[in-house]
Formats: sequence, C-alpha cells, structure tokens
Amino acid sequence: MTTVLIADDQPMQRFGFRMLLESQDDMTVVGEAANGHEALQLIARHQPDVALMDIRMPLLDGIEATRRIIRTGSRTRVLIVTTFDLDRYAYDGLRAGASGFLIKDAMPEELLSGIRAVASGDAVVAPSLTRRLLDAYVQHLPTTTPGEAATPDPRIGTLTGREREILTVIGQGWTNSEIAERLHLAESTVKTHVSRILAKTGARDRVQAVILAYDTHLVTAG
Repeated sequence: MTTVLIADDQPMQRFGFRMLLESQDDMTVVGEAANGHEALQLIARHQPDVALMDIRMPLLDGIEATRRIIRTGSRTRVLIVTTFDLDRYAYDGLRAGASGFLIKDAMPEELLSGIRAVASGDAVVAPSLTRRLLDAYVQHLPTTTPGEAATPDPRIGTLTGREREILTVIGQGWTNSEIAERLHLAESTVKTHVSRILAKTGARDRVQAVILAYDTHLVTAG
C-alpha cells in the first residue's frame, strides 16, 4: 500500500486528488495540508511514501517545504503537481530534492503512474518539460576558466568505469532500454548498475542522478 500526503491550498483540488487516489486498491491518503508548514508537520507524523506538493501555497511554498523535507532525511519522496508549466518551477523543485514534477492537467493515469514510480524510487518529469529543463539547468551551472581543471567530485570517484559511463548517458536522457541496446547490455544489468550508481553517489533517484551528471561536468551543454 502506497501512502500519500496531499499538500494544496485549494480544498476542491485536495478533494479531487483524494477521490482519485482512494479509488485505487494500492493507495491510501494519510493526510491533507493547506500549506507547507502543515505538510511538514503531517510528514513528520505519518512518514508517507509520497507527498503530492503544490508550489504556490501560503505561509510556506512547496519548493521550500520540499527543501526542508529532504534536509531532514525523511523517507518521503516529493512529487510536485502544479498548474504552472514554467521551467523555473521545475528547476527549483528538482534542485530542492523533488523526485518528480507534473502539471495538474495531466491525465489521471499519468498522475497515478507518477505516484507509483516515485514511490518505487524512480523519477518523473512531465515530458513537455524534460528537454527544456535540461537546457535551462546547464545555464545555471558555474563555468570554468578555459584550461582550468574542475575539482574532482568524491561521489564520482566511487564509481567504476562502466558506472561512470552509464551515469553520463543517464544525464544525456537515455532510458534503461536505450542504454541496454546501445551499450550491448542486458536491461537487468543496466538496472543493477543504476541502483549501484544511486547508492554510491547518494542520489535519491534518476532525476538527482541527472543533476549530478551536470554538476560534475560528465554532461555539458550541447
């Protein structure tokens, strides 16, 4: 059973989410929050698997609430669901530690599959945002002076050569099946490598692994 917290300042939106989620045999709603402060309190109390997090809420917005959830080391994974299809919200939310970002006009089955994916450790980003997000993300990275070597990241140093190669193509947006086909590996082997990469680097999920690949310059603009 996947436990879910709904954080949204609109009562009708919370009601709609609850009706949808509780129609599923494998999901249950453990609480509703109307702002980020309530979300933090309920997450501390119930430790849900997934928090559906709106962005624009009073007292404490969804981005800062997400940042505080991750900072506490909570097991709860955050799926941001918002009406705002703006790159900066996706960028800020994922940098804060969210495991996914969907728009509220997504189909019900997309939301349900997104919750299940995030609960299982995968990451979800609205397809319309993925490429734009990556393009926007690299523009926020600090640039190095020509000829200046980047400072080695200790997280990358823990990886084998194959794992570093796979992290690089994850950063380039390859799926597991594409990695398996292009690198001539069994898909089960790819999944094992991905799991080891996440464990060694401390990345919570695939989105955080992509951000790591950019942060450490395994993947660069263009």
